[in-house]
Order: sequence, then structure tokens, then C-alpha cells
Amino acid sequence: MTAPQPRLRADALRNRERILAAAREALVEHGAESSLDEIARRAGVGNATLYRHFADRRELIHHVTLSVMARIADQAETVRAEEPDAFLALRRFVHAAADERIGALCPLLADGAEGIDKDHPDHVEARDRLESAIEALMAAARDCGQLRPDIAIGDLMVAITQLTRPLPDTGCMDFDQFVHRHLQLFLDGLMAPARSQLPGSPATLEDLRRKFHSSADDLSHR
Repeated sequence: MTAPQPRLRADALRNRERILAAAREALVEHGAESSLDEIARRAGVGNATLYRHFADRRELIHHVTLSVMARIADQAETVRAEEPDAFLALRRFVHAAADERIGALCPLLADGAEGIDKDHPDHVEARDRLESAIEALMAAARDCGQLRPDIAIGDLMVAITQLTRPLPDTGCMDFDQFVHRHLQLFLDGLMAPARSQLPGSPATLEDLRRKFHSSADDLSHR
């Protein structure tokens, strides 16, 4: 468990935020093996400054994932408060979540990924807050008859994750131009009344966590 962070001076806080932003972009592009030297360069700080805030790669990745979950939860809570149309609020959230590039960051959240302790209290708190915020958005759209009833939070997160994960051997910038267009098509398919009956059952986040755990076990036994 990481120690509680002391209150930072304004300049130190800005450096910390720049490092987290740079690390997030590097992790999107290069994964968990991103160079810490490159992250420091992108953030415009020296290596000593990076290590002053984050002792090692594991701690940095841990805080990047917490930051991403917090930012997405902020988006869900903000659009719900600002937007009277429940389905439009859901649309705004999905597009905002896509901009966080959670598909590219998804491998960092898998069981056994470097830097991720899923039982860490901070991780559990961030995950529960995010899940509650998205569930509230979907419940509001469902209650007013705009969201088809056979969709659960796992279905939504699978689509966002898959549509924001760069295709193999393609640059992120080449892929980005299609993301919001395809998300809009997906969102149109979520509207009630449903035009078809979906196979299978709605996916929960617990379903997705079990899938991740099973995949990690399979890899560990190869």
C-alpha cells in the first residue's frame, strides 16, 4: 500500500499532474514498458522530479489508473448534473470516456498487470465510485424509456473499450478519427424501443472481471 501523499505546493502539484498526463499518453502509445525517461521528458521535468513524486514504475502506473478512473467518474457525475435529457447525458459521457482512451489502457487494469493492486483501498474506492456514477446515468436513461432494458454497464464498457483500443499495426492518430463516429452508431443502437433481441444476457462489470481473471490464469499456465 502506498503511503498517504502530503499536501503539495502549487508548483509541485502542477509537476505531478504533468507527469501523470505524460505517463497516461505514453502508456496509451507504448504500454506498461514505457520509458520513464521519456515520460519525464514529455512532462517537461527532470528524472529526479519524477522520482520525487513516484518511487518507481509500479507506483506511477498505480496512480495513472486511479487518475483515469477519477476523470471518467467526474465526467459521468458532471453530465448527469448538467444535462436534463438522460440519454443525451449518456451520450456525452460515452464520448468523454472515449477521449480518455480507456481501450488502450485496458491491459493495465487486467489481473496481474504491473502496478495494479485491485484490492488496494484507493483502487476499490475509485472503481466503486466509477461504477456507481455510470450505473446512475444508465438507470436515468432506462427509467425514462430511452435506453433499451436489455443493456447493462458491462455492455457499455465493452463497447467503449473495444472502440478506443487501437488496431494492431496502426498509429493512434489514424484510428482516432473513426472513434466518435462509430460510438455514435453504437449509441443509436442502445435507444428504446429495441429493433432486435440481443443474444445472451446483459454483461455486468463482475462478468468482465471474471473474464479478465480467467484470461490471466490461462496465460500464467502456458
